[in-house]
Amino acid sequence: MFACNRVKLGATLGATSNWLSKVAPNMALTEIAIRKAKPGPKPIKMADERGMFLLLQPAGGKLWRLKYRFAGKEKKLSLGRYPDVSLKDARARRDEARTMIANGVDPSAVKQADALAAKLNAVTTFEAVAEEYLDKASREGRAAVTIKKSRWLLSLLTPSIGGRPIADIAPAELSAALKKVEAKGHLETARRMRSLAGRVFRYAVATSRADSDPAAMLRGALTAPVVRHHAAILDPAELGGLLRSIDGYQGQPLTGLALQLTPHVFVRPGMLRKAEWSEFDLDNAVWSLSDGRMKMRRPHVVPLSTQAVAILQAAEALSAGQKYVFSSLYPGNRPMSENTINAALRRLGYTGEEMTAHGFRATASTMLNESGKWNPDAIERALAHKDTTVRGMYHRGAHWPERLEMAQWWSDYLDALRTGAEVVPIANARRG
Repeated sequence: MFACNRVKLGATLGATSNWLSKVAPNMALTEIAIRKAKPGPKPIKMADERGMFLLLQPAGGKLWRLKYRFAGKEKKLSLGRYPDVSLKDARARRDEARTMIANGVDPSAVKQADALAAKLNAVTTFEAVAEEYLDKASREGRAAVTIKKSRWLLSLLTPSIGGRPIADIAPAELSAALKKVEAKGHLETARRMRSLAGRVFRYAVATSRADSDPAAMLRGALTAPVVRHHAAILDPAELGGLLRSIDGYQGQPLTGLALQLTPHVFVRPGMLRKAEWSEFDLDNAVWSLSDGRMKMRRPHVVPLSTQAVAILQAAEALSAGQKYVFSSLYPGNRPMSENTINAALRRLGYTGEEMTAHGFRATASTMLNESGKWNPDAIERALAHKDTTVRGMYHRGAHWPERLEMAQWWSDYLDALRTGAEVVPIANARRG
């Protein structure tokens, strides 16, 4: 009987030994043993040394863990995943953690703090703060085109400083990013990049994620771009010649009508090419542009002369039913290209140094002011220029009757120049 019991006991001990060899073997792990280890229906612990073990998951994952006690409590620390973390590297992490424990520091708490810091850094990088700032600007009603340009400028900054914690970016680091663009000859772009960076840094300061604006320290550090004014014809006789050339334009009819209308309304080229039929009241001869369409973010109303209304009526016969007055021909549901008017002027023989689409604004501004007939404030209002003075704040609704009269006078004057009629020299014409 005793012999039989000894046999049964030996078998039991043998089975227990086999199980223990799978769950918690006494010898240290080897790379070969780890690679050969196969998962089972339940997690399997493969012990190494000094509290470290490899947890073999049923799905096949192999995870390094360290079992330790701290402040009387048993804890486990993740050391990474095999094979991303090799056996050698796992042991190095184990030894580092045990050194912390010996010095009274809980490695789990340190890991949690590091993870939190990484998470905070992810939302305090320059790119993250910049995106947050642009989202805020968009919600506050900044024009979509402005946001689009800002995102493009941000894309130029991102490769250099986008991933950096915004509080750690020094002036020299920002300067290096800007100099890369400046070195390519894009001086104005570099200047605008610095301006955007400054707005982002100031937003970071306001939201307690940075202490200063390094962009402010770079004022004067970039090469200033040479200001180039838009070419414009300022001589009445030459303007008359241009108007006659426009009458003889042989290109697309809508382009010809856009060319004819431009000198009469002298709005910014982008406003004209994106003009929508819903903005016009031809019966009352008024063109109303919303603040979302205006550069200065203020609504603008343009009085239309009889000549301007006639041109628009001709355009209506070609693009009625479409969204845009001067639509693109292909497929017709987009505005004409931003370069269409300038290209038409080149086709008429006028170079970029002689006349541009934007130059019609300078032509009107110069000649209307030189006429002496109109209040300068009325002219500025017609040009939709921003007036930041106290006087400007109290003149938002002023000058409308004068602008109505001025719009018709200007179109009549253009007609006189176009037909070659005798015109009183504009410098001698005085309001009377």
